Amino acid sequence: MIKVSIIIPVYNVQDYLEECMKSVLAQTLENIEIICVNDGSTDRSSDILKRFQSQDGRIILLDQENRGYGYAMNRGIAAAVGEYIGIVEPDDYIVSDMYQELYDTAEKYQLDFVKADFYRFTTREDGEREFYYNHLSQKQQDYNKVFNPSKDADTLRYIMNTWSGIYKRKFLEKNQIWHNETSGASFQDNGFWFQTFVYGERAMIIDKPYYRNRRDNPDSSVNSKEKVYCINIEYDYIRSILIKKPEIWERFKYMYWFKKYHNYMGTLWRIKEEYRKGYIYRFSQELKRGIALSEVKKDVFSETAWNHIQSMTEDPEKYYWGRVYPKSVDEKIFARINELEIQNSKLKNEIARLRCSKSFRLGRLLLCLPIKLKKMAGGYKI
Repeated sequence: MIKVSIIIPVYNVQDYLEECMKSVLAQTLENIEIICVNDGSTDRSSDILKRFQSQDGRIILLDQENRGYGYAMNRGIAAAVGEYIGIVEPDDYIVSDMYQELYDTAEKYQLDFVKADFYRFTTREDGEREFYYNHLSQKQQDYNKVFNPSKDADTLRYIMNTWSGIYKRKFLEKNQIWHNETSGASFQDNGFWFQTFVYGERAMIIDKPYYRNRRDNPDSSVNSKEKVYCINIEYDYIRSILIKKPEIWERFKYMYWFKKYHNYMGTLWRIKEEYRKGYIYRFSQELKRGIALSEVKKDVFSETAWNHIQSMTEDPEKYYWGRVYPKSVDEKIFARINELEIQNSKLKNEIARLRCSKSFRLGRLLLCLPIKLKKMAGGYKI
């Protein structure tokens, strides 16, 4: 019996594919199938996949003309026969016990899905990698317990990704959870992620990082300065799914806008300067419609985010020029706050990375052990 079907959508990733495939083949969980969907690659990716397939019978290779990430993922999931579905992006890699431990957890608690923390990484000029720990939730009490995401909209605050966990295949089939089949690799994982949370009834997040997510692939969507309105199209798709059931839309509409806002802001920082003014105007119009329909709720956002929303909806022209050339004291303070928030996020990641390092854990153990021994011997008076 196949325990986990691992889907790898592949398109022109010859520089990273070997490392990815080796990490998947090294899994301690042996009862897996590895479904590689070659989405019309024009580089050596197809040859690399064929070579690995000749060496390991667990690899299933599906070739197709270029149809985009969403279609490739859907084809891979449709072909899967495993109890659970896993996803690995072809420019990333995973640690060897990832699927064994995720499978054991999912089976023990009979979960619709289980997800784990992860590392993002970049490569310096000297070839050394820098890793940044990412917590799915900032609240430790959210971890290692079963929760019902379909009844708790606040769980949409967790970091969005589809690849750090596994999903029960029957759960996906029952709820008809698929990817949006737009062209290219254009954030179609957002819709899949939303659906797993609004339909999932038994889920868990665990505080151990198995997945290594690359952030220095220049061809990745997150680094594309040309993909301007793809995320808008994806969130129109997500909305069309949520509003099919009024009770789901009522429960999740505020957090839908929370996630939409932050992804739109990410797009605003990512795209070329020449596109930003037009994007701000469209962003402003969508926010105005959401506010008019009572879908955008102040309490959901931080004070800084709400100030952004207010400024953008009241005067998008001023908001744009204030971003580019802050002149007034308020605008300069606002720009400085943005800068500090980015720095703060980087520092949090660095602290988390250090806390998870072997040297930190060993040092903490060495410091705590003598104190515990003295307390046990009665050497301390409380």
